[in-house]
Amino acid sequence: MARNFGLDTPREARRSLRPNFDPETFGRLSERFARFLGTARFLVYMTIFVFSWVAWNFTAPEDLRFDGYPFIFLTLILSLQASYAAPLILLAQNRQADRDRIQLNEDRARNDRSIADAEYLTREIAALRISLGEVATRDFVRGELSDLGKELITELRSDSQSNSE
Repeated sequence: MARNFGLDTPREARRSLRPNFDPETFGRLSERFARFLGTARFLVYMTIFVFSWVAWNFTAPEDLRFDGYPFIFLTLILSLQASYAAPLILLAQNRQADRDRIQLNEDRARNDRSIADAEYLTREIAALRISLGEVATRDFVRGELSDLGKELITELRSDSQSNSE
């Protein structure tokens, strides 16, 4: 990977003898490792490893055995594996908790927007209902025209009767 040393790229603050590592890459690797530790495949591999170790150190000729009966070296290896596995699992859990917290905040914000949208639509529907209450409907107009027609007919009859007399 070629580094860009242009004017738009800031320089590193200072050189150090300490190794420089990307925490995001390290976190992803720890999550993969923690995910692997939680699988049946890991348990099978570890069981085969321990049984092979014990079987070899019990059944092999005396001069080829490298770890005697109390299996101190095996205990040391398993302790070392556990001492590295625990912090990596905790790191993976912390990263997952951070992702869950972010997801929860996004869900809350989305829920708040949905509630605000629902309230807005409710107010709009209420305003439409109020407006429709003030608007003449087809049945209302028909009823009014029918009543007006009846009044006209009654008036015309009364006028025609008064003219005929």
